[in-house]
Amino acid sequence: MTTEQQQLEALQEMRTMMKRSSRFLSLSGLSGIAAGTFALIGAAVAYMYLGYESLNDYSARNSGKWGLDFETFFLLDAGIVLVLALAAGILFTVRKARKENQPIWDHNSRQMLINFFIPLAAGGLFCLIQLQQGQYELIAATTLLFYGMACLNSGKYTHTDIYYLGLCEIALGLLAALVHEYSLLFWAIGFGVLHIVYGIAMYVKYER
Repeated sequence: MTTEQQQLEALQEMRTMMKRSSRFLSLSGLSGIAAGTFALIGAAVAYMYLGYESLNDYSARNSGKWGLDFETFFLLDAGIVLVLALAAGILFTVRKARKENQPIWDHNSRQMLINFFIPLAAGGLFCLIQLQQGQYELIAATTLLFYGMACLNSGKYTHTDIYYLGLCEIALGLLAALVHEYSLLFWAIGFGVLHIVYGIAMYVKYER
């Protein structure tokens, strides 16, 4: 090995160490795949609840199908998807961090979570207000927009891939707001398909 090659390897190792010291890099692509799968299942259940009607037919949402009004159904469906996605995220992230002998809870992970959950919590509260006021047509767009902002906000503390995921989620949120009769479809693409694509890309890039 030449001196030049040794210097390049040393520089590469130094860059990797600096990146690890400033970012939380234990996010697993498998958590994205799992979250996307749960989201697609949740979207399919919501579609069945609506009775395959146009999403503009908001009166159908209060029909009490399956013994549930729309507000109760929405909270159950979204809540279960969120809990399962978070559980999968924690499971795969902890497993990846232990495999790489990296800390799970440090300054970078705290900053990432704080910057992620502030927009997410604000969006969740705004969705509850919309639900309480019967503004159902914009709920899917709201979740996509605030989730996208959460990804953008936390992207500087982890892999930059999450930043680009956030941009895509915001774009889909704006489309869902413009064409809200297809908002459930945009929601399924954003939280389902994009998460699976993102998860596969992360796994191939960083874990394979």
